[in-house]
Amino acid sequence: MTHTRVELNNFFAEVQYKALRQAEISLGNRDEAFDILQDAMIRLAEKYTDQPEDWPKLFQRILQNLIRDWHRRKKVRSILVWWNQVSDEKNSVEETLAEETIEKNDKGLNVLEPESRHSLHQISDRIKEAVQQLPLRQQEAFWLRAWWGHDVAETAFAMGCTEGSVKTHYSRAVGRLRKLLGEFEL
Repeated sequence: MTHTRVELNNFFAEVQYKALRQAEISLGNRDEAFDILQDAMIRLAEKYTDQPEDWPKLFQRILQNLIRDWHRRKKVRSILVWWNQVSDEKNSVEETLAEETIEKNDKGLNVLEPESRHSLHQISDRIKEAVQQLPLRQQEAFWLRAWWGHDVAETAFAMGCTEGSVKTHYSRAVGRLRKLLGEFEL
């Protein structure tokens, strides 16, 4: 295995969780999200192995294009995709949200109190539903800026649009999410 291949594998290991969740929530289907994530990784590996400094932004552009293409195909075929609940808590948003509410039990193991677990499931469900209500371009801007922490230029590159468009899409997404999730004080 070459040095670049090891670096590429490390890059994929670093981004795969967030990319999968991003695709999963955008598509509403975990299996489709896995397929898109795998396609994005393959395309990056096939075409851009020699550009490690550009992998983050190239990967995002490929991922966004694949997600956008999936949505286009969905409209053309008139396929209705129902949201599948995530059963694997290790890969769920609830685990991320739970980090601050985990306590130690009498054996010193981390536990989440039932009331906290229920609240986190409710919050997670509400956030997923709210993000799914956003138009696709607003979802993309939201994921890239809020979830991935990309700046405006990186987001514009990944979305294939201007920085002004990113600012508009992101602002509208945050505004809409504030209305939809008002009780959570975003």
